[in-house]
Amino acid sequence: MGVTHSESNPNSGTELGYSQLFSILLRRGLWLVGGVGIGVAAATLLTLRTKPTYESSMQLIVEPNYQEDLRQTEEGGGSDRQRETDYATQINLMRSDQFLSQAVEAVQDTYPDLELGTVKGSFFLTQVEEGNVDTRIFEAVYLGEDPENTQAFLDALKNIYLAYNLEQQEQRLSRGLSSINEQLKVARNNLTDTQGALETFRRNQSLINPEEQATAVVDALNRVEQQRQELQVQFADAQAQYQALERQLALSPESALVAARLTQSSRFQGLLNELQQTELAIAETRVIYTDLDPNLQVLLEERDNQVALLRQEVQQILGSLPAELDGEETVVRAGRLSEIDLSLAAALVEAQAALRQLEAQRQSLIDVAQTLETDLQRYPELIAEYDRLQPEVEIERTVLERLLEERELLQAELAQGGYNWQVVESPQVGKKVAPNPKSNLMLGAIAGLFIGGIAAFARESMDRVVHTSDELQKQTALPLLGILPAYTPGWINGRNGDRNLTPVDLNQSDLVKTVQAAPVRESLDLIAKNIELLATEHKLKAIMVSSALPNEGKTTLTLGLALSAARLNQRVLVVDADLRQPTLHRELALPNNAGLTVLAGGLIHRVNPAAVSFGPIAIDVLTAGPEPSDPLRVLSSHRVKQLVALLRRNYDLILIDTPPVLGMADTLQVGSFCDGAVLVARIDRITQPDLNQAMHSLSQLRLLGVVANGVKQSATRYADYGIAKRTSHSS
Repeated sequence: MGVTHSESNPNSGTELGYSQLFSILLRRGLWLVGGVGIGVAAATLLTLRTKPTYESSMQLIVEPNYQEDLRQTEEGGGSDRQRETDYATQINLMRSDQFLSQAVEAVQDTYPDLELGTVKGSFFLTQVEEGNVDTRIFEAVYLGEDPENTQAFLDALKNIYLAYNLEQQEQRLSRGLSSINEQLKVARNNLTDTQGALETFRRNQSLINPEEQATAVVDALNRVEQQRQELQVQFADAQAQYQALERQLALSPESALVAARLTQSSRFQGLLNELQQTELAIAETRVIYTDLDPNLQVLLEERDNQVALLRQEVQQILGSLPAELDGEETVVRAGRLSEIDLSLAAALVEAQAALRQLEAQRQSLIDVAQTLETDLQRYPELIAEYDRLQPEVEIERTVLERLLEERELLQAELAQGGYNWQVVESPQVGKKVAPNPKSNLMLGAIAGLFIGGIAAFARESMDRVVHTSDELQKQTALPLLGILPAYTPGWINGRNGDRNLTPVDLNQSDLVKTVQAAPVRESLDLIAKNIELLATEHKLKAIMVSSALPNEGKTTLTLGLALSAARLNQRVLVVDADLRQPTLHRELALPNNAGLTVLAGGLIHRVNPAAVSFGPIAIDVLTAGPEPSDPLRVLSSHRVKQLVALLRRNYDLILIDTPPVLGMADTLQVGSFCDGAVLVARIDRITQPDLNQAMHSLSQLRLLGVVANGVKQSATRYADYGIAKRTSHSS
C-alpha cells in the first residue's frame, strides 16, 4: 500500500503547532534579529535624543492651629470626613496657579524659558501615606530638564508657601489688631517724620549734637587764645635778639648772608689777598715817588683790574651784584669778615627766619580765632532747634515701643487659627530619573522582538517558497514518498561511519559519493520501498523522475533509486533522457557517443547501455548521447518507444532522468510511455506556484508521489540507533 497524505502526517491541518512556530522563527531569525536591532537602535537613539529628566522633591507638614478641634478629634468628638475635606482643600490650594505662577516669576531671571503650562504638567503634590494612613506631610515633586532648575523652582515655591502662610496668619491677626495697627501706623509715621526732620536738620547744619559741638568750638577758641599769648612772648624775645645782633654786626641780614658766602669762596679770598699786596706796594711806592711815576701808574692799574676781578667774582658767586656791595670798600670789607663776624651773621639770618615764622603763626592764630568766633555765634539758634526736635523723636519712639508690646500680647491670643505650613525636608539638587538606558534598551529589545516576530510572520505569509516537508505535503494531493537529507560536507570526505556498507572511493564524483553516503542511502531505500508498495495491481517497470525546476536533485534521486533497487537483486537500467543538459555520463565517467540520441538515425542496435559497478552491486546506464538539434523530436520518435518496450523485457526496473517540467514538453513526452512518474522538490527552493504549475502539467500522467530534497534533519537521526544497539550488545 502507498503512503497517503493523511497517513504520513496525521496532525496536519490548519492548526499552527509549537514546532512550526519555532521553525518559522528559526527560519526568519534574521527578521527577529533585525527587529531587535532596530528596537535597540531606536531605543538607543531615543535615549540619546531624549533630554535628561531630573526630579527634586520637598516635604511640608500641614497642621491645623485649632487646638480645641485637635483635642476634640483625639477624644473622638471630631469628624474624620471633615478633616479629609480640609486636607483636600489644602492640597488644591497649594498646587493652584497663584503659587505656581509666583514661583515661575521668581526664577524667571535665571530660567527665562520656564512657563506656567510646563510647570503644571511637571509638578505633583501628594499626601504621604504611612501604613495606609494619611499623614500630615505633603510631598511636592517637580520634574525638569535641569537639576539646578528643579531645586531652584521648589526653593522659590517653598519661600512662597512660607510667605503665604505668614501672610495668612498676618491677615488673621490684622482683623483682630486693626485698631492697634492703626495706632502703630500713626506712631510709625510720626516717628518717621520727626526722625526725618532731625535728620534734615543735622544734614543741613552738618552736625550731630550742636551742644557738644558748641562746647568743642569754645574749647578750641580758648586753646587758640592761649597759643596766641604764648606766641606773642616768643615773638618779643626773638625780635629783641634780632635787633641786638643787627647792632653788633652793623650789617643787614642780607649783607651778612652775602659776606658769609664771599668769605667761604677760596678764589675770592685769593683775589682779595692779591689786592692787599698791590695796595701795600702802592703805599710803599708813594713814599718815594709821586702819582705820576710810571711804576706807580702800573700798580694803580693793576689794583683797578683786581677790583674788577673781585666784582666779577661776586657776580659769579651771587648771580648778581647786590646794591650793598656796589662800592669798592664794601666789597673788600664784606670779604674780610672774621670768624666771629661770620657767626654773628649766621645768627642774624636765623633770627630773621624765626621772626618771620612766628609772625606767620600769629597771623594764622588770628584767622582761626576769627573763624571760631563767627561759627560760635550761630550755635545758640541751632541748640534751640535741636532741643525742640530731639525730645519729639524720643517721645514718638516710646509710644511706638509701647504699642508694639501691646500688639504682641494681643497677637499671642489671636495666633491660634487656620493651618500652619512648615518645611520638613528642603529641596535638593534634582536627581536624574530619565531616560533610563537599561530600561529603554530592554523595552526596545522587547518591542523589537515583537515587531521582528510580526515582520517574520508577515514575511512568512508572503513567502511562497516551500521550507519543510510538511508544507510540501500540504501543497500536493500526492503522498510524500520520502525525504532526502540536506547536504553535509562529511558525506563526500569519506566520513560515513559504521553505517556505510559500501566504501566511498574518493576519486568518484560528488554525486556518486552523495548517493552512497549512509543518510542518503537509507532515505533512498525508504523511498524505493514506498514506490514498490504503490504497485498493488501492476508492477512498475518504467518510472520517470523529474522536477519542477533545475537543480532540485532529480539526477541524484534517479541514481540513488537505481542503487537501492540493485541492492535488492533487481536488474536496473538508468536512462538519461535530459537531452538538453545531460549529466550522468560526466558524473559516472562514461562515453556519450552511443546514447539515446542515436535512435534518431534509426540505429537501435547501436544503443548499448554501459554497466557501472558500485562495489558488490552494478547497474546499467544509458547516456543521453550527442546533443541533438531538436530534443523533443528525438523523444517523440517511435524508435524511443520501441527501445523502451525492448528494455522492459530485459530489466526489472527502468529509471528515466528527464528535464524539468516547467517550460518544455520533453518530460510529458517521456512520461507518456512510462508506468509512473516521481516528482522531486528541493526544500527552500521550490515555490508554491511552481509546484502547483508542475502538478498541473503532470496531471495527465500517473504521479506516484513527491520526494522532498534538502530537508534539514538531526545529525543523529541515522546513526544513533545503530550505535546504541552495538553499545547495548557490548555491555
